[in-house]
Amino acid sequence: MTAAPAPASASDALPDIRHDYLPILLPVALSALALPFVGNPTTWVTLTVAALAMGMMIFVIASGLTLVFGLMDVLNFGHGAFIAVGAYIALSVLALLSGWVQADSLLWNLMALGLAVTVAMVGTGLLGLAFERVIVRPVYGQHLKQILITMGGLIVAEQLIHVIWGGDQKAMALPAALRGAVVIGEVAIERFRILTVAVGIVVFAAMILVLNRTRIGLLIRAGVENPEMVEALGYRIRRLFVGVFAVGSALAGLGGVLWALYRETLTAAIGGDVMVLVFIVIIIGGLGSVGGCFIGAILVAMMANYTAFLLPKVALASNILLMVAILMWRPQGLYPVAKR
Repeated sequence: MTAAPAPASASDALPDIRHDYLPILLPVALSALALPFVGNPTTWVTLTVAALAMGMMIFVIASGLTLVFGLMDVLNFGHGAFIAVGAYIALSVLALLSGWVQADSLLWNLMALGLAVTVAMVGTGLLGLAFERVIVRPVYGQHLKQILITMGGLIVAEQLIHVIWGGDQKAMALPAALRGAVVIGEVAIERFRILTVAVGIVVFAAMILVLNRTRIGLLIRAGVENPEMVEALGYRIRRLFVGVFAVGSALAGLGGVLWALYRETLTAAIGGDVMVLVFIVIIIGGLGSVGGCFIGAILVAMMANYTAFLLPKVALASNILLMVAILMWRPQGLYPVAKR
């Protein structure tokens, strides 16, 4: 008589998850490598904080695009339209609330900025719904047509901005309380950059929590893997994906507001101008990876800031060189999405 096999334990049933920490260490290693070349610790801290703020802005802009691509398999070259429209909507709202913007009160300034950001995100979210319905839906699963038609959508959007807001360059000043810097020891950190770092971290944490810890996130991830099965269970995965597109568009609007305030000027081409950086970040991070996008944005911003200080002539090409180096190490990006 043979003995009955021992029941499998939980540890036997579930495979061990191997976490890949190497990409997380890259920004730390890059900043440590830059320190001896920069020389002055105060300058190094200033450059690093400025890079983190810039990285968070790029991440917020790129997160919507990588979300749409990763979950819906849509190459949306019209993403820049949502960036520009979000910034222009915020410009109009801030102009109406000029009293709050110019008030010497952080509370009133943040209320004006919060209202402008909310209206911009709602506006770009609704625009995203229309964009998905009219432009993207007829070309699902056809990447070449997606590139062409969404690029056309970007051009049309820029021309509409010229019609509505005019073609001249607009000034977009920071609220009064967000100007200037906070001095810690010998280091001066601009107040607006502190705000952008906080916004970027909140957006990243919210995306990770929703995708990994909520029922909606579970349905979205299941729909990406097997949409027919999710439909058979009674869920309308198409509506869920349309919602994802709207959220991605709203995040682009938020990023557009931050980017315009950072530059303090605004043109209809602001979305197209930043799209090169956005695509570099998404390629470095791994197509469709939120975590990779986050680390890629920080790396790109650090490389741009350090090289602009140390080797100004190399600064323009620094991000391309970074992308080449990353892809030679990991051809699918830092955190490739397994499905692709």
